[in-house]
Amino acid sequence: MTRDFMRPGRSLAIAEHGMAATSQPVATLAAVDILRAGGNAVDAALAAVVIQGVVDPHMTGVGGDCFAMLAAAGRPTVALNGSGRAASGVSLDWFLERGHTAIPDLSPHGVTVPGAVDAWCRLSEDHGRLGLDAVLQPAIRAAEDGYVVTPRAALDWARYADRLSPEAAAVLLPGGRAPAAGARMNHPALAGTLRAIARGGRDAFYTGPVAEEIVTVLTARGGVHTTADFAAQRSEYSPPIEAEYRGHLLQECPPNGQGIVALMIARILEGFDMGPALGEADRIHLLAEATKVAYRQRDLIVADPAHHPFNVLEVLSDPFISRLRAGIDARRASNPVVINLPVHRDTVYVCVVDRDRNAVSLINSLFHAFGSGLYAPRAGVLLHNRGAGFRLEAGHRNAIAGGKRPLHTIIPGMLSDGTRPVLTFGVMGGQYQAAGQMQLLSNMLDRGDDPQAASDRPRSFAFDGTLSLEPTIDPAVAAELARRGHAVRVADEPIGGYQGIWIDGARGVLLGGSDHRKDGMALGY
Repeated sequence: MTRDFMRPGRSLAIAEHGMAATSQPVATLAAVDILRAGGNAVDAALAAVVIQGVVDPHMTGVGGDCFAMLAAAGRPTVALNGSGRAASGVSLDWFLERGHTAIPDLSPHGVTVPGAVDAWCRLSEDHGRLGLDAVLQPAIRAAEDGYVVTPRAALDWARYADRLSPEAAAVLLPGGRAPAAGARMNHPALAGTLRAIARGGRDAFYTGPVAEEIVTVLTARGGVHTTADFAAQRSEYSPPIEAEYRGHLLQECPPNGQGIVALMIARILEGFDMGPALGEADRIHLLAEATKVAYRQRDLIVADPAHHPFNVLEVLSDPFISRLRAGIDARRASNPVVINLPVHRDTVYVCVVDRDRNAVSLINSLFHAFGSGLYAPRAGVLLHNRGAGFRLEAGHRNAIAGGKRPLHTIIPGMLSDGTRPVLTFGVMGGQYQAAGQMQLLSNMLDRGDDPQAASDRPRSFAFDGTLSLEPTIDPAVAAELARRGHAVRVADEPIGGYQGIWIDGARGVLLGGSDHRKDGMALGY
């Protein structure tokens, strides 16, 4: 789709030597600065995501989880699972005996051991070029010297400020209110923890004073975490799982993430003509129906594979996918699918490609806005609540258990032509991410959009019995979808966020897109 320069919009970012795309301008700039200083894609991605933990404290940070995919030049793509585990002493029976039907998200019981720092350190040590100290400096400076709050960050900050504990509010709500766009903030305690990690690596976070303070904060509120739980946290490498779509190979991190759901949607939609001639109501309907089918399967099968393994190849096989596809009526909505999982949107996604065409796809999250709201003041660590994604149902695959990882929604994506990566991309927005990846990917591969044009189109999401439509979708389309049986509603906030970089090997250029629904940008050199 060629951009109409008479209408509002963003130009496609184009560069030769390297590019980064993030949802915060300072993060994109930090990544590009690292690339220009001789760092590789891993160095740049880490610099970006860590500084986002400073300037986007409601979205991400050292107290969250991380997944990443790395396509190093000339090597197979590798996935890194940086998700944390429940405290070893946690028990499903404890919740059931007290009548809980869901884990309280503003409580220590939703806090799993944060996995992000270990993942960052592992990536830097194994694949970085400049070293952890160098790539953490932009974030340390921002936390120490200050940064300016951007518009979308200010909107979300104010909307969810009531989730902060008094200890966190004392730091993040100066004067008792959320900072406005343009306000200057700093976070010296977090700067100190980042300096300690820069010097001492993962042990500076998972052992010693930082871990001890976090455990004290959690146990004082009834948590059962121990310093041994923190010391035991380790990220894990694995090959990606993958499926074909329109002659390309979509690659995802294996479970406990929901990447397999994006692959299922891809396999289902592969059987339909999603080309440019397809009407908008038909396109939204087919994506909605494929989403409902795949998400229903997700909540039946996806959990920590160390506790509940399943055969990924079988789930993506032709016979299984054909049965799922056969249940879709192209003219009528199927019954609603009720999802018994928390709605959340608080994630940052970063992608980087360097001069050598190493590509990184990395995502980091606190789960809900400001996570659990719980805060370790000396360390400056705001803790996520990813454990709220566990189920409290005996016999359920995703039921909480000691040392177990919850079903994760955050999924970095990578697209290959079968021999090399051609697109590093990802979608923010909690439950939307698997459906969102396919919405963006279909825009590019079925409609011919570039990575920016694909982002600019209106979005839809079928979730928990409702089909949400952004208000930019034609009312006549919404009416037709309602006629087909969808419970249509107009979304009250933007659906998701996205970043993507296409590697055009034939021309030797990088093509980047960044979502107008966020504050960030794609930028190259």
